[in-house]
Amino acid sequence: MQRFTSVFLWVLLMAGLSACQAPSRYTRAVDSAPDYDYDEPEMLDAEPRYEPYREQNSLPYEVFGKRYQPLTTGKGYVQTGQASWYGQKFHGHLTSNGEVYDMFGMTAAHKTLPLPSYVRVTNLENQQTAIVRVNDRGPFHSDRIIDLSYAAAKKLGYHDVGTTRVKLEVIHVDKHDMVTVGNEPPVPYSLYAGQLPDEADLHTASEAADDAAQNPDLAEASTPAESDTPVLTSLKGYYIQVAALSDAERAKQLSDGLSSLYQVPAEMPLIDDIYRLRLGPLTDRFQLKMLLDELKQNGYPGAYTIEAAL
Repeated sequence: MQRFTSVFLWVLLMAGLSACQAPSRYTRAVDSAPDYDYDEPEMLDAEPRYEPYREQNSLPYEVFGKRYQPLTTGKGYVQTGQASWYGQKFHGHLTSNGEVYDMFGMTAAHKTLPLPSYVRVTNLENQQTAIVRVNDRGPFHSDRIIDLSYAAAKKLGYHDVGTTRVKLEVIHVDKHDMVTVGNEPPVPYSLYAGQLPDEADLHTASEAADDAAQNPDLAEASTPAESDTPVLTSLKGYYIQVAALSDAERAKQLSDGLSSLYQVPAEMPLIDDIYRLRLGPLTDRFQLKMLLDELKQNGYPGAYTIEAAL
């Protein structure tokens, strides 16, 4: 019985290899779109959420004599290249993640992204987008960067031509529900709320400066000082203004998220119908500089300091 269990587990492990790399286990010699009547797939975007990476899928592996080293994180990952798709030949077989491949689901295969990962895919030929969950390995062709499910390829409009040029942007959700899309600034999941950061009405500090130029009354509150990091001659308090938003709920969500992430107080004074999101006050010059540098590196390049009112 013990030997049978070991053999069974070994068979499952072998079956878990990518659909793109073990053609001998498939009944079809050539892949294709479904050749039978089927209900039109909904083609709804996958919903990104925090999922721990599977440790066994982080191990290096070899296919067709080439060795691959999976990434330890997908955060900040952006890639451009050719996309293909896979369909009926692999439908119902196990993926590298140990799940059953469904050509009507919004999934994908990638050679090195951690499994599972969520990716926004943009078809650069027509600007159509889809969000997929990467749960498989492949495609093992040097000129292709991702294999999408049949449904995802159909949503992007290239299921009839086989390949297209795409841009990939990983949607990374961490344990604290902070969401990073490609190299965009991180935002709380509640602010992400089903739409991408570049679609939100988030005004950066530079946009706040533009507001100030049109309204002189805002200049004192919105325009950065000449130097990002002031020379502190006493224990005066300083704020770091991160962003300005017109929506109170989103301002509160981002304020709570950044305050929790960086463990500093946050304020959001309303000045002429614009909420100024500020972290602080801080009196330690080193903490101030470190936080300002970290904010700029993590997607808020327009952050700047403001002296607290005495």
